Amino acid sequence: MTWTDGEIDGIVARPLQQHSDSRGWLAELFRADELSPDLTPAMAYVSVTHPRIGRGPHEHLEQTDLFGLLGPGDFRVIMWDNRENSPTYGHRKAIVCGESNPVLLIIPPGVVHGYINVSDKNAWVVNFPNRLFMGKGRGQPVDETRYEGLKDSPFRLE
Repeated sequence: MTWTDGEIDGIVARPLQQHSDSRGWLAELFRADELSPDLTPAMAYVSVTHPRIGRGPHEHLEQTDLFGLLGPGDFRVIMWDNRENSPTYGHRKAIVCGESNPVLLIIPPGVVHGYINVSDKNAWVVNFPNRLFMGKGRGQPVDETRYEGLKDSPFRLE
């Protein structure tokens, strides 16, 4: 498949406003009064990725990811609209975000995504997905299709 660079329906990349003072800064990642009820987080986690290392690409069948990318470090996030019924099916979008461009990034189900730490230091991602990993009590299959390591994958983090 050939991908067209462009916007992807349902992707939200909202700049995060940092409120700074002499102690440091604070940024609101999400507010229940600014999210539709179907995006209300079910859990939260933080991950650290080492310099020049990638994670993904993968997609979720039901889960929406709500990433807070605010540093330290920067990521190049790449997304592919793999939803055949989407008006932006076949589109690819890349964004650099993190310390240099703090954003809240909402990625809906069916959008393949992955990221590479493009920094010379560890970079952090905080995620507030709207589904529990492996469901309640970790008793269900993982809601994920992984593409990394597949020789003929059309999804590459390059």
